[in-house]
Amino acid sequence: MGVTVLLPQVLQADAGGAARIDILLGAPLDQAVQPPDGAAPAVTVRTVLDELARRHPGLDRRVRDERGRLRRYVNVFVDSDECRALQGLDTAVPDGAEVRILPSVAGG
Repeated sequence: MGVTVLLPQVLQADAGGAARIDILLGAPLDQAVQPPDGAAPAVTVRTVLDELARRHPGLDRRVRDERGRLRRYVNVFVDSDECRALQGLDTAVPDGAEVRILPSVAGG
């Protein structure tokens, strides 16, 4: 199973300058989401972020807090859906999906 993580420029320095990170994952049974239609289990946003943390710990500190939750001003999209509007970190990530991490922008 493969997913692509897309990073904005503001986070790229914490990922070795990468704007795009391709991740190949298995679906450990304890982290997999079993679709109701009996299709193959999917990995979750948490699984993808855990793999990113393994590769780029500095990036993880900017995306998740010390308890492993998404930071308040960071949005994670699975394809076009924001994960908080779905199942949060337990949102299933289908094979071939794009996971886009976007920090909010504020100011005046």
